[in-house]
Amino acid sequence: MDVAPVQFGLHPPARRTVVHLSDTHLLAGNRPLGGSYDTAANLDATLAAVERSGVRPDAIVFTGDLTDLGEPDAYRALRDAVEPFAARLDAPVVWVAGNHDERPAMRAGLFGSPATEEPITQVLDLDGLRLVVLDSTVPGWHHGDLDEAQLAWLRDVLAEPAPLGTILAMHHPPLPSHIPFFDILELRHQAEFAEVLAGSDVRTILAGHLHYSMSGTFGGIPVSVAAATCYTMNLQRPPASVNGMDAGQSFHLVHVYDDAVTHTVVPVVEAPTGEYFSPEWVAAMAALTPEERLDAFSRKAGA
Repeated sequence: MDVAPVQFGLHPPARRTVVHLSDTHLLAGNRPLGGSYDTAANLDATLAAVERSGVRPDAIVFTGDLTDLGEPDAYRALRDAVEPFAARLDAPVVWVAGNHDERPAMRAGLFGSPATEEPITQVLDLDGLRLVVLDSTVPGWHHGDLDEAQLAWLRDVLAEPAPLGTILAMHHPPLPSHIPFFDILELRHQAEFAEVLAGSDVRTILAGHLHYSMSGTFGGIPVSVAAATCYTMNLQRPPASVNGMDAGQSFHLVHVYDDAVTHTVVPVVEAPTGEYFSPEWVAAMAALTPEERLDAFSRKAGA
């Protein structure tokens, strides 16, 4: 039973919804990553979890490291896995380049465009919400950067505000990490980046790269980092000995409201779940007055 969006509290339903995934790290021939991680199976499990949520997003964003070695066959495998899923959700797929990607192969394999080394940037209009894709990769290296040309391009894009504001999507998050060796791989020239964003309509930044979920602020702008689908970092270990584990995969649901943007971490796991609430119950509650609704909820909570 589908229920139309309803408002029980102060905020009306979100104006736009984005699914945010990251770091698929596919290998050609479905070779296990590091000899251990079945990245294709983990991606399939993540996509299945997204579908179980019932979300109908305005866009599906993958923030980089789409493949592990930039192999053309790996990009084809990624398209084969994601495109039918996106078609079922009737949502565009937004590909962001990561430090493990190769621009020529990514351009050819995912966009069908000439295989050049030009940065892979994009501007999408999601019915008033602007989504800007940045390319923070540095060919041949694993740290991130945004050169003067890309910053100038971004400044021009942001010169005119969008009706619902702007979301940036990039691979390297402009945030510090408590894991020491991650600082080697961080985004360079962050001060120059912050200067371009100052006073703009950018409402949030989506990123990946770290293989664990994290949030923070950059120049007063919220930053949300999605964990990897391939493997995640075991943060139960001391910072100097953090390593990967085949557990804890998740994706983010990004909800854009008039006065807020939220980022919800959704674990990729199937587990026994109660049946306390249901679409039928929500529909019944929607038909009540606010006072009747509070009384009905109190009685149900006390049952």
